[in-house]
Amino acid sequence: MSGTGNQVKAGNKVGNEAPDFSLRTGGGQEWRLADHRGKVVALVFYPKDETPVCTKQMCSMRDRWTDYQGTGADVAAISVGSVESHRRFAEHHGLPQTLLADEEGKVTNLFGVQSLLGGSQRAVIVIDPQGVIRYRRSVLPIFRPGDDEVIAAIRAASGQ
Repeated sequence: MSGTGNQVKAGNKVGNEAPDFSLRTGGGQEWRLADHRGKVVALVFYPKDETPVCTKQMCSMRDRWTDYQGTGADVAAISVGSVESHRRFAEHHGLPQTLLADEEGKVTNLFGVQSLLGGSQRAVIVIDPQGVIRYRRSVLPIFRPGDDEVIAAIRAASGQ
């Protein structure tokens, strides 16, 4: 993973270029942000696998997956869980979205969405095809971002 002090600052603001990073998927493959240039990318940060609100959030995304796919965006959900935890979580709930394991919290910190309780906030960051952050929102952990809101932000970033 790459990262400098300037990239941390850039990762925090709409209108700035998103810092590059790479993480492992629940299947163990490397996922790198730079590999998705040319497409809108939605990063959905969530605190923890198999907790009530997080499970509801990820299952809601699953249930609306056709709508997410219809945007043409690459959608990845990120939490500080392990690769193995993400694999089990995805299998248990039949989740189609990519789950990225930020085990050390580096990407969570890079984008400034770390929680005071440890791990990440519940947040959404949408990056346009040129790699610029176009949307950013964090919500209280007991709430979750609505799918309609996330899908609208994705569409706005792609000019739909």
